[in-house]
Amino acid sequence: MSYGTADLSPSVTLDDVRGAQKMLTGVARTTALEGSRYLSRLVGEPVHLKCENLQRTGSFKLRGAYVRIAGLRPEERAAGVVAASAGNHAQGVALASSLLGVRSTVFMPTGAPLPKVAATRHYGAEVRLHGQVVDETLAAAQEYAARTGAVFIHPFDHPDIIAGQGTVGLEILDQCPEVRTIVVGVGGGGLAAGVAVAVKELRPDVRLVGVQAEGAAAYPPSLASGRPVSIERPATMADGIKVGRPGDVPFRLVEQLVDEVRTVSENNLSSALLLCLERAKLVVEPAGASPVAALLADPEGFEGPVVALLSGGNVDPLLMQRILRHGMAAGGRYLAVTLRLTDRPGALATLLGVLSVADANVLDVSHVRTDPRLGLTEVEVELQLETKGPEHCAAVNRALREAGYTVID
Repeated sequence: MSYGTADLSPSVTLDDVRGAQKMLTGVARTTALEGSRYLSRLVGEPVHLKCENLQRTGSFKLRGAYVRIAGLRPEERAAGVVAASAGNHAQGVALASSLLGVRSTVFMPTGAPLPKVAATRHYGAEVRLHGQVVDETLAAAQEYAARTGAVFIHPFDHPDIIAGQGTVGLEILDQCPEVRTIVVGVGGGGLAAGVAVAVKELRPDVRLVGVQAEGAAAYPPSLASGRPVSIERPATMADGIKVGRPGDVPFRLVEQLVDEVRTVSENNLSSALLLCLERAKLVVEPAGASPVAALLADPEGFEGPVVALLSGGNVDPLLMQRILRHGMAAGGRYLAVTLRLTDRPGALATLLGVLSVADANVLDVSHVRTDPRLGLTEVEVELQLETKGPEHCAAVNRALREAGYTVID
């Protein structure tokens, strides 16, 4: 859709974003814009990474939270603020409140990763664990606001939040004035809306592409319906964009200003996170890696120079381990094979010798001796191997066949 065709007056303007930028001076960092040779070769155009994963609190959320809380009236500040979040918004609200001398209470799900809970407390918030899912946590925070008079700080559905997030867009234009495409992850839509407001007023020729996880893609049906539509049970590893319904305020801005919203698979997300870690030496959470996932999924679909906005880097170490394994499997870095051997001494050692020559690292070995499909002297062996990619997987399979082994699976 083209910029400026909608009849609705914008709820957030370029002046609002510029005002937010002045307010954030000395508070939010101007994060680095790093070139990526690997992605540039893949896309065939210059690709840059906007590193909001290196922002204070580890994500862009500080920007909007600070602008929202700084705009409160004195009596509202005196009542304190309350928020609900599983991670990034919680930390942004906690630090912004501390910097402004405002009391903050943050509700988090009982299963929230311990590092995120500890960080939120470290930034000065009172943390209350409530509910198994974010919807339950959100309801508890809103009930607390109604009961105590504390101001509820929404993670994306407020003009001040959007104006604060839009300052990322101003930085991108300043750091890469020749940019042609900006790719940004989309959950509720606050970041995409803010960036779009900042960019489209100054550079209407720049293409804005939003990215959602396939299992939590509320924007495509909402845009098709012309209004925010809820999806049931959003499911994705990218909890930062795991939102079941677009916000009312950002939706209208995304509808007017964002050119396209794409979806990416879980395999795309895990591969993107692994790529950021290995190639760019950047720790990025799945939601933050979603723009890179879109580039991996369709490298020829973007006009350059391209800026991929890495929105955050707060990822639980245990989740990181699982995602990295998933990403390595998606990238052909793991090989699972099942084959049958004669059950005699030395048979397994001989097999392992073949794999050693093929330079495959054995991660796990499992023996099956009691399956009715097996002959009296047979044993089935299941192997989990670490490899160097799809070509190496093919070479390992070839080495096994040349050694006389029959690979069953």
